[in-house]
Amino acid sequence: QVQLVESGGGLVQPGGSLRLSCAASGSIFRINVMGWYRQAPGKERELVASATADGTTNYADSVKGRFTISRDNAKNTVYLQMNSLKPEDTAVYYCNFKNIVPRRSEYWGQGTQVTVSS
Repeated sequence: QVQLVESGGGLVQPGGSLRLSCAASGSIFRINVMGWYRQAPGKERELVASATADGTTNYADSVKGRFTISRDNAKNTVYLQMNSLKPEDTAVYYCNFKNIVPRRSEYWGQGTQVTVSS
């Protein structure tokens, strides 16, 4: 099992910045993917960004150029730096962890609220 602990959410004005952190512990294997999803009220959960252990990243079109995902593999931690925040970024953000071996498995953090408002 893998446990994920998220932090860094909060209230920020449009144009501001936040950094989310997610620390993983437990049965962490070498080949894995960590990422961030978000879900706004009345909307489906969507992928925001993901990163493999070797540094390959992927971003939703809506956040490209504004958000940066990064990993500290020594700490088993993934970060999401969010700049130029917009009201439409308001959502609950969930950390996601996928082990690839010995079998594929998926885990979720508890979620952290990000609110972008004046």
